[in-house]
Amino acid sequence: MTMWLQYTHLEKLYGYLPGMTDALPAIFGLTAEEYAAERAKFDANAAGAAAELLADPDFAKLVDTLPFRDGETVVAVGDSITDDLQSWAEILRHLLRLRQRQIKIVNGGLSAHTTTMILRRWPATVAATKPDWVLCALGGNDVTRIGADPQVDLADSIANLRRMRAMATTSRWLWMTPVPVREERVAQYPPFRFGGSSWRNTDIQAFAEAMRDLDGPLVDLVAAIGVPADPDLQGEDGVHVTLAGQAAIARAVVTTLSSTER
Repeated sequence: MTMWLQYTHLEKLYGYLPGMTDALPAIFGLTAEEYAAERAKFDANAAGAAAELLADPDFAKLVDTLPFRDGETVVAVGDSITDDLQSWAEILRHLLRLRQRQIKIVNGGLSAHTTTMILRRWPATVAATKPDWVLCALGGNDVTRIGADPQVDLADSIANLRRMRAMATTSRWLWMTPVPVREERVAQYPPFRFGGSSWRNTDIQAFAEAMRDLDGPLVDLVAAIGVPADPDLQGEDGVHVTLAGQAAIARAVVTTLSSTER
């Protein structure tokens, strides 16, 4: 149940339904106190990862030179890697908080979503959040193979990303490639076997290469996580990274952004 709570956030999808927020603990089979405590554990993990990163004075200087201005809103859009309660986006939020930066981080990650699914919701997201910056980490579900082929054709995926960019022309963008997997772990993980889902690093690498034609800085998570993914950075299912993996992603994001002009 803890894993589902970590990655499944129904309030993002169905927050418009009366009573949804109040019903969440019961949906996960928890009391309100237990639900709050579980969420707090993940947030503490993210805060701890941020503190560990900031123990490196050189990295702390990079956080101080991030191009965000106080009062700005940064929207992190992605799939479960972003939606994770201890994700790179949450670590980034704590990094900025610990360095006393007044930046609003909106975690717009939606587990199991492709670029096509996010695109449908994107105009409403932009209207609601009015982002000054968008950090876009999509593609991991586009390349998911359900049977023989990826869910979304590569050309369509890149077209979706371009359309998203065009809908938020006043925002500055940072692109992030999909995260490499451990294919042997994916093949052995019962839920993926049951659903006929698989991932190939060759698909992820092709997606990352195609992203190089997009306008704006790019965080190469293929290089940051490794191919195949570093076993200490990739989780037991082969797809969802560990807390150490999330910290590595946050480090890569900060390193790329710190060299971006305000």
